[in-house]
Amino acid sequence: MTSTDMPTALDLPMVDPLPAATQKYFDVCQDKLGMIPNVLRAYAFDIDKLNAFSGMYNDLMLAPSGLSKLEREMIAVVVSSINKCFYCLVAHGAAVREMSGDPKLGEALVMNYRIAAVTPRQRAMLDFAAQMTSASATIEDAHRQTLRDAGFSDRDIWDIANVAGFFNMTNRVASATDMRPNDAYHAQAR
Repeated sequence: MTSTDMPTALDLPMVDPLPAATQKYFDVCQDKLGMIPNVLRAYAFDIDKLNAFSGMYNDLMLAPSGLSKLEREMIAVVVSSINKCFYCLVAHGAAVREMSGDPKLGEALVMNYRIAAVTPRQRAMLDFAAQMTSASATIEDAHRQTLRDAGFSDRDIWDIANVAGFFNMTNRVASATDMRPNDAYHAQAR
């Protein structure tokens, strides 16, 4: 299967025709990104599920936050690296490369975030996201205090936890359905 075929290994065709609002959203993606991300195509078999997914993604990744958009993408990559999610590593690795202007940063986060040239604040954020991914039940107030000491507000901690939680969920869905990244992601921002 290639990304130009079905977006996952499941036979779940997109609604045809797409509702006008969905088609408009896909047209915006095509104009801005030069493609419709396969994750959106995958969810388009059920417009309510697509809308729920897109709404949560857009809120977590694009809405105002004490975390920069780049930092949220960094969390997505670190979580996806631990989970070995091919789709998200490729797609969000490309976003990190583009937003940071640093291809090395994107590659380091994919391979081993601990070697990445990040600020101490970002290291604390990524350590928390990694712990949440690997052993969320071990998080204690001392871990949240480490984030506070690094300059994060309690609202920021909420956002870190929610971005990490969202990508833990989506990584599992992407892996279970063999979701494939669009070919275009591989060459972006290199």
